[in-house]
Amino acid sequence: MKRLLHGLALVLLAGVLAACGPQKQSVFPPTITIQQMRLQPDGTWELTLRFQNNSYTGMDYQSVEGQLQVAQGIPVRLHAKFDLGVPSFAADVIQVSVLPTTEMSQALQAVNAKGSAGSLAYTIRGIVHCMPNLEDHPDDKNPRDFPFKHDDFLSPVPGIANTYR
Repeated sequence: MKRLLHGLALVLLAGVLAACGPQKQSVFPPTITIQQMRLQPDGTWELTLRFQNNSYTGMDYQSVEGQLQVAQGIPVRLHAKFDLGVPSFAADVIQVSVLPTTEMSQALQAVNAKGSAGSLAYTIRGIVHCMPNLEDHPDDKNPRDFPFKHDDFLSPVPGIANTYR
């Protein structure tokens, strides 16, 4: 019985000491999607990229380097530098312009011909550069690079010309 009490006291002491340490913040990769795409008069596509922070701490996103691929075609460069602070488990958006290939533009025209029933498959992939919010965690100055990949579809928005979601 005495040995059991000593063991229980030791486990309790270890638990109390573990609770005294600094709180570890869990940081997870964000989810990056295309919230909206608008066809511009000059032929470029203006993408509204949505950054969903999946971390238990606020994150400061700084840049994204990647590719946009439409309908199994040749991917185009997706690159932007910005300063976007997103609180934990929240989301925010940025605007990025891309110059589509001829095949991408033709695929978009085919979707337009179908109206709101049409959809255009896309894939975005790459790396997002970020770090934990310094206001929340002044001691954590370690930048993070998270790979991302998202497959989805864009469809014309009824009543709003040249806009896809």
